[in-house]
Amino acid sequence: MNTKQLLIASATIAAVTVSFAGELERPTGFKVGERLTLRPYVSLSYTYDSNVDSSRHGKTGSQWSVEPGVAADYIGDNWKVDGRVWYQYHAYNRYTHQLNSSSYGEQLGITWSDSLPNEKGWSFKASERYSQIAQDDDMSNSDGRGQGRDRQEFSAQGVLERRLNQNVHLAADLSYYFLDYENNVKKYAAMYGWERFTLGGEVGYMASRWTDFILASNYQWYSQDNNRLRAQSGLYDGQTAKGKKISKDSRGWTVMGGIATRATERIEYRLLGGYSRFDYGSGAKTLDGFTYQTSARWAIEDRLSLMMLASSYFQPSENSYGTANKVYNFSIGLAKAWVRGKLTSNIDFNYRKETVQYAEYTSDEYDRDIWTGRIGFTYNVNRYVSLFSNLEYQSTDSDRKSYQYDRWRGTVGMRLSY
Repeated sequence: MNTKQLLIASATIAAVTVSFAGELERPTGFKVGERLTLRPYVSLSYTYDSNVDSSRHGKTGSQWSVEPGVAADYIGDNWKVDGRVWYQYHAYNRYTHQLNSSSYGEQLGITWSDSLPNEKGWSFKASERYSQIAQDDDMSNSDGRGQGRDRQEFSAQGVLERRLNQNVHLAADLSYYFLDYENNVKKYAAMYGWERFTLGGEVGYMASRWTDFILASNYQWYSQDNNRLRAQSGLYDGQTAKGKKISKDSRGWTVMGGIATRATERIEYRLLGGYSRFDYGSGAKTLDGFTYQTSARWAIEDRLSLMMLASSYFQPSENSYGTANKVYNFSIGLAKAWVRGKLTSNIDFNYRKETVQYAEYTSDEYDRDIWTGRIGFTYNVNRYVSLFSNLEYQSTDSDRKSYQYDRWRGTVGMRLSY
């Protein structure tokens, strides 16, 4: 497993939406000097939404979106820096005053190695990303983190790996995640953001060219935006609480073992499972049990690829005060290039299950199942212009009827790039 895959797997994955943006991978852009390449673009699109409010009795609506941005990469002898900045404005044809909004963000990554893959030496990878996200951005909830509400997210992670020889390798990783909701309690019930810092490491033994045995562990520190009584956020419903206040601090740790592949002709995978412990609210409730992290990528043929991700983990609830959940995620996607690579299609499916493991208020003891499916097409007219369309459907089921709803969106657009 290379450092990029290790970086993805080392952090707790909430729910990953499989995305195949083929138009971003075309060899476009212009050179600045010998090492820097800039790739500016602007995307224009129209979306019809069957349930703008994502609620049981939501109304239909539509929006126009414009997104300018620029991607860049700087390539050295044995290292690379790449990044992107973007801005998106959403203009609604319904709810103009309430929902017209902006989204924007940036991301930056760096990779470095002093040896060839699987040879003795050091390698390093780090990345960070910040996003200000409008509630209508994506039905997949931004890679599974954060519910459909205006919010800001920041994440940073890094992995340092040392290969001692052809068989043994060690790695240390750090990650940080921050989620903050822009609550307007006059319009909505409050949501509860949180932040997490993770320190971990792993050791691997490459028994053969294709087989790598892995042992990994990490420790997590959580702080949640819930250090106020439920009544203060306008949510008190008369139910009897099990206590008066839940600490904003939580702790957790995980130990996993499994198998992976470092390099194959067409298949890459990582399968880890083990034990996790989550001390929620500084001892309000201790949760533990089996958790897992899996990923796989299969290049079935030159123009056809499959990707799968699955994980489970504990986390504070974002919907309810004094509540801790266990979350299960599964994503699978298939991408196909047609017509000499000018037409690309993708189809993906995502499932997320949130199970309440502890609730301060009995009214919050409900689970949720979220199913999302998407199909999309991109046609590259030439190196400067691409046309795209996609259709996505989401169904949410829950013990609480107010969280039961269906929603679908259809989008058509054009992307201009250089």
